[in-house]
Amino acid sequence: MPTPLHLASQLAVNVLDAHSLLTAFGVLGVGVVMFAETGLLVGFFLPGDSLLFTAGLLCTGTADRAVKLSLAPLLVAAAVGALAGAQCGYVLGRKAGGALIARSRSQRLHEGMKRAEELLERYGYAKAVVLARFIPVVRTVLNPMAGALEVPVRTFTLWQVVGGLAWSVGLTLAGFALGSSVPNVDRYLLPLVALIVVASLVPLLSEVLRARRGAAPQGEETSDPGL
Repeated sequence: MPTPLHLASQLAVNVLDAHSLLTAFGVLGVGVVMFAETGLLVGFFLPGDSLLFTAGLLCTGTADRAVKLSLAPLLVAAAVGALAGAQCGYVLGRKAGGALIARSRSQRLHEGMKRAEELLERYGYAKAVVLARFIPVVRTVLNPMAGALEVPVRTFTLWQVVGGLAWSVGLTLAGFALGSSVPNVDRYLLPLVALIVVASLVPLLSEVLRARRGAAPQGEETSDPGL
């Protein structure tokens, strides 16, 4: 039975901090966060990338001794949460259309919606669904958008499973591998988490740069006086 002190620590958890979430909720928290971030629009701010990496790191026992996770249950929780969340988001989008996103007042969420639309238009359903997993906010928005746009269920399900496993299992194993090979890795935990967050933004930044490069020649053509 949980003690009052333990309950108080759970209530005081910082949902934006991966280590705080893992300390309070352990493996179960990973599954819940994966589901919320990929299936519920309110979860767009959750630290999915850093949570998976940090959780994998803590499975080695070489990091913070106060938190020790088991790898097998962690992989199951991460995968189930990520896959079930995406499918739930798709169903919500299919039922409610784009109304859920349109009603949101979050600028960040609307920016994510724009990027999700660009991914779908540029790469098609399969590649966009996989790539979205690795882009914060976009992985939250694309699933309901795919449902609203009536992406075929089989197509979406197949590729969200591929992308979901690559993201959830891949990042968790990356953290585990690093923790197993680097002594006293807990000293570098904060810089590593920061690096993961930055790396997760690289696909989004590359898409922005590509879009700007593509827009520049078009602007020059329309301004050509000979046209």
